[in-house]
Amino acid sequence: MTIFGVTLLAASLIVPGHGGVQRALDRAVAGGGGPGIVLELRGAGRAPWFGTAGVADMKTGARRKPGEHFRIGSFTKAFTGTVVLQLAAERKLSLDDTVATWLPGIVEKYIPGADGTKIIIRQLLNHTSGLPDALPGQEPPAPETPGKRFIYSKVNYNLAGLIIEKASGATLADEIDRRIARPLHLAGTYMPGAVQTPREPYARHYTKAGDGTVHDVTDADLSWAWAAGGMVSTTSDLHRFLGALLGGRLLAPAQQKEMFTTVSTEGADWVSNTRYGLGVYSQKLSCGVTLWGGGGYIQGSMSYAMGDRRGAHMMVSNLNGDWNDFFGTFTDLYETRFCPAR
Repeated sequence: MTIFGVTLLAASLIVPGHGGVQRALDRAVAGGGGPGIVLELRGAGRAPWFGTAGVADMKTGARRKPGEHFRIGSFTKAFTGTVVLQLAAERKLSLDDTVATWLPGIVEKYIPGADGTKIIIRQLLNHTSGLPDALPGQEPPAPETPGKRFIYSKVNYNLAGLIIEKASGATLADEIDRRIARPLHLAGTYMPGAVQTPREPYARHYTKAGDGTVHDVTDADLSWAWAAGGMVSTTSDLHRFLGALLGGRLLAPAQQKEMFTTVSTEGADWVSNTRYGLGVYSQKLSCGVTLWGGGGYIQGSMSYAMGDRRGAHMMVSNLNGDWNDFFGTFTDLYETRFCPAR
């Protein structure tokens, strides 16, 4: 079966048993690949399965466990995109509105050479705005022509967050809570405020400096990531959110079609074999199976949440360190589970 030209994952492709997945978890942290990793699997008609390897705390040796809060990084974009699309369904904004309509002068102020009158909201969400990526303290490179190609940029989603606040009259954190977290009973999912340390229970978050030294960054202020990557969640909450999103329970049909209409990421030096929608992306595995969802890489934390297009079979994983091969690690996990030949 196909939808929007993408082959859906058949239930017959799901590999029975979890031994292979557990071995992939062990590989992820072997040889200092990371402190610890968790993974939660859910499939139609099957009880959830939770697996771990490594530790939550490098000092105490405490193991990782269900219910931990962790930073989800760029998977925040799926929440931000959902809120924008809900506002579009309510006609409080249009995806064809220019950025300048909502944020006059903002793009030009911070990105020399950019023109907010030529960038539309849809281009922010699918990363075709031409705006460059930027981290705090960095001078952004010159922008490109809007609509020309995919350029993955946190700037796009932080602008989208500002537009949400203008269109709704509320904070982004409150809109995510009101529209998504509370209706889906996502008790562990939120945008941190003044307190950046994740709520209890949580795994410690670790990073490596340029000299290879490991540092605990659990308490780091990552508020700069905001609408592009600032949220906290749990494996079970991300399952519930992704299942609702894939299953069409968060968006009206027109906006659902918009979210899953994709652009090519080829040539962008990004994730191989992917196409990007409006906050989510598809990834084709080596066996031809296509999964949908997203990943998140942020200081001290790496996460991935993907499933088949219907949301019948999904996997959510988090590693509480940021020096592993991000896409290699998670591709290994997903191919172990979803590719029948492995």
